Amino acid sequence: MNLYITAFLIIGVCFGLVTFPNRHLFSEGPSQAPSHTAAGPAGSRIVWAMVCTFLWPLMLLAGLNSARILARRKRKQAAPGA
Repeated sequence: MNLYITAFLIIGVCFGLVTFPNRHLFSEGPSQAPSHTAAGPAGSRIVWAMVCTFLWPLMLLAGLNSARILARRKRKQAAPGA
């Protein structure tokens, strides 16, 4: 059982570190909040990784929903006369 818990937490940390540049897609919708720096300070990266450590399945679902919304918006803009 400890192996599963450890794997869950490791996947969460990796998910947090990989998705940090696109964290706007996982929280408040597809619009990106203005940022003073592209990469962000180390503290922001650590907090994001800690949140994702425990909530990565929910964050993944939120990101998929944002991707669906963006795809639908892009399709609507590309469609002539719509």
